[in-house]
Amino acid sequence: MNNMKSLKSAISIFLVWLSMCATQADNTARSEQPKSIRIATYNVSLYGKVSGAVADRLKSGTDKQAKSIAAIIQTVRPDILLLNEIDHDPDAKTVKLLRDSYLAIGKDGREGIDYPYVYSAASNTGVASGMDLDRSGRSGEPADAWGFGVYPGQYAFAVLSRYPIDVDAIRTFQTFAWSKLPGALRPTLPDTQAFYYSDEVWDALRLSSKNHVDVPVDVNGQTVHVLACHPTPPVFDGPEDRNGCRNHDEIAFWSHYLENSAALVDDVGKAGGLPQDATFVIMGDLNSDPVDGGSRPGAIRTLLQHKRVIDPLPQRVSNSGSTPKNEQNDTADFGNVGELRVDYVLPSSDLKVTEAKVFWPATGQKGSDWIHASDHRLVWIDATLPTTR
Repeated sequence: MNNMKSLKSAISIFLVWLSMCATQADNTARSEQPKSIRIATYNVSLYGKVSGAVADRLKSGTDKQAKSIAAIIQTVRPDILLLNEIDHDPDAKTVKLLRDSYLAIGKDGREGIDYPYVYSAASNTGVASGMDLDRSGRSGEPADAWGFGVYPGQYAFAVLSRYPIDVDAIRTFQTFAWSKLPGALRPTLPDTQAFYYSDEVWDALRLSSKNHVDVPVDVNGQTVHVLACHPTPPVFDGPEDRNGCRNHDEIAFWSHYLENSAALVDDVGKAGGLPQDATFVIMGDLNSDPVDGGSRPGAIRTLLQHKRVIDPLPQRVSNSGSTPKNEQNDTADFGNVGELRVDYVLPSSDLKVTEAKVFWPATGQKGSDWIHASDHRLVWIDATLPTTR
């Protein structure tokens, strides 16, 4: 009898052990399964004429522009989202108002979307340089700020994520000097070949019109580096093409970052770029079309062709068949200037892109009335993460 009890006990223990092994094997198999995430960038054009104006607008929860922006984001439902042109506040107040009062609130049959993790990047826009950067004979004007802006934080950007952001590991390059970038294009006056900026200004001038940031996001144990920026428009200058040069070099920064250049020094003094085995996505309104427009296309072409980068060539969601083939990848409509590809989501080559789209429905299709909230369109990719190394 005792032997029978001992046998039953042993069998019971054996079955429990088998169950534990099966559970562990299942969890291991799941952890090794590729994970698909949706990553998007969207220039939402949420800026005001004075500091705090955007936050005041958003408080009511009824702002028409914000409601259209939310409708697009709720429809596409990115896991990681970069918003360009939204005010920066030290406490991320403006971004959180958009998140809590619009994105999280379902409407017209759409579910709200929750982004528990937010990073609002400090910006050079509107931050006084104390110098006469545009050589107007006066200082203290919007064009004399480190980045063009009427008030500090105007035209800034923010990362919203459904996955944890490793805040302690974020790197920023807000104060990195333009002159320190390898091969920097120092603007010159074409008639005399004299430098546009004096040595004093050139040595002090910051590269980033807003910021360059590396934001690590933990996607189920795997780190995806969100490399975000918003270069200055390559126009609104003179024959010296100072904004064209700066736009080019703000984009070129990422090619050097991918090469782990020791010349790049972040805001806490750490030198170097991204490790060769890192998974990343370069995102933002880069203000440069590789074919059309007024930018210097060399930097964006170099980035698109970089060995560590995939150009997913996103296509419009419109199925009307009326969009010319050469406009299928465009991401913004600048009216008389035309349609250009300026917004990018560029994943690292270890990611497998399964879809790449531009939210640009044709007139009469669902969502076509929402897109007029901005002159830019939301761009996204679906990508499968590499298996755990």
